[in-house]
Amino acid sequence: MENDELHALLMQENSRANTDFVGNIVKKKPELIHALWEIYLSDRGPLSRRAAWIIDTASENEPSWVEPYLETLIDLLPTFGHDGMKRHGLRMISRNPLPENRLGELTNLSFEWLLSKSEAVAAKMYCMLILFEVSKQMPQISNELIDTIEFQMSEGSPGFKSIGKKILKQLYKNDLEI
Repeated sequence: MENDELHALLMQENSRANTDFVGNIVKKKPELIHALWEIYLSDRGPLSRRAAWIIDTASENEPSWVEPYLETLIDLLPTFGHDGMKRHGLRMISRNPLPENRLGELTNLSFEWLLSKSEAVAAKMYCMLILFEVSKQMPQISNELIDTIEFQMSEGSPGFKSIGKKILKQLYKNDLEI
């Protein structure tokens, strides 16, 4: 399959059905994953967002699709302006082992976005999940994460509050075990 054909498939329809359809093609032809990543990481409008959705969805069952691109994704994440690009990137990062040499960057960016009034709720929720994973390796951030989540809970959406409560429960439990 040529890149032009892949682009055409991506632009056919912005739907879960098309996302799954293209994802199944890529599963049968895994050599296409690199082309999808190139499209996603190029950050070119709807084409990149659709590629991100496919990679994100398909990588739930194919985590190896993310691992080689994780460091590049972490590098580019702060440059993404569209909520969908951030959401898919954060979601993929949150499902993978965090590179130890990037914990500081991920921590700073995640706290920044979690505290931001302009970031989308979904991005904030994945930032909480990333920070919770970081706290397992860097327990010294646990208290700051607890304070930040508690502070954000009063104005959070139901989804934010649900994830926040689950993470707080685990953080309180971990704090008691230390």
